[in-house]
Amino acid sequence: MMGKNEIKRSNDDYLNYVLPKSYEILDIKKHTKTEWTFKVAFDKEVKPGQFLQVSLAKIGEAPISVSGMGEGFVEMTIRNVGEVTSKLFESTPGDNIFLRGPYGNGWPIDKLKGKNVIVIAGGTGVSPVKGLIEYIKENPSEFENLHLILGFKNHDSVLFKENLDDWKNQEKISTVYSLDNEEKEGFKKGMVTAFIPDLPIKSFEDNYAVVMVGPPIMMKFTSLALIKEGVTEDKIWTSFERKMSCAVGKCGHCRINETYVCLDGPVFPYTVAKDLLD
Repeated sequence: MMGKNEIKRSNDDYLNYVLPKSYEILDIKKHTKTEWTFKVAFDKEVKPGQFLQVSLAKIGEAPISVSGMGEGFVEMTIRNVGEVTSKLFESTPGDNIFLRGPYGNGWPIDKLKGKNVIVIAGGTGVSPVKGLIEYIKENPSEFENLHLILGFKNHDSVLFKENLDDWKNQEKISTVYSLDNEEKEGFKKGMVTAFIPDLPIKSFEDNYAVVMVGPPIMMKFTSLALIKEGVTEDKIWTSFERKMSCAVGKCGHCRINETYVCLDGPVFPYTVAKDLLD
């Protein structure tokens, strides 16, 4: 008997689904000392919010959120924090890495259409929402307005500086960029939660949705701040990669009760996510 989270495929389809394939690194953009974006040739459709499994021969494998996509390529913004990523940071354009996927559920774009969309993200949490922000920017007629609150630890840890400038200059995008303990030109000082009361939520007349990504402690206090401003839990969406490993619901590392983060997520409505967050 097959459980609700099992993937039903023929043997050949399943092998194709889990078999890594070699792809060429096209470009590497170094944002900070430990966070780089790898642009890799890729031949499959990827949706904003999904993730890929990145592997290096004889080293290992790691799940990585997609931060951008286009015709014939995918981008992943990676933090150098482990054995796989450390070795990956020795790569140069022209080298090959192994990818499989994409996996997981992406952002519910169809449910966001026609709404005012609020995106609140911190640090590397900006990476999994970047593709969504770009989609809304490129399809402004499908949405009302986009409101961004994006926070970073300090000026040296800011990601996607060119994109931040671009989003700031879009007619239908309002932006608040913050640094935890610094005040620099173009950035306010404070945690992202400090700027939630400034959102014109009441003017949206219930026609809005919130997307929230960041470290667990940030998401906890962000959700509390949103609810304090009258945001109902059913209007919040979030993403997190909790102990994902195999990406196909077999290893059980990411299982929480009956939920497999790799299969049922990594994007969840907050009504579900609030019981999954540690």
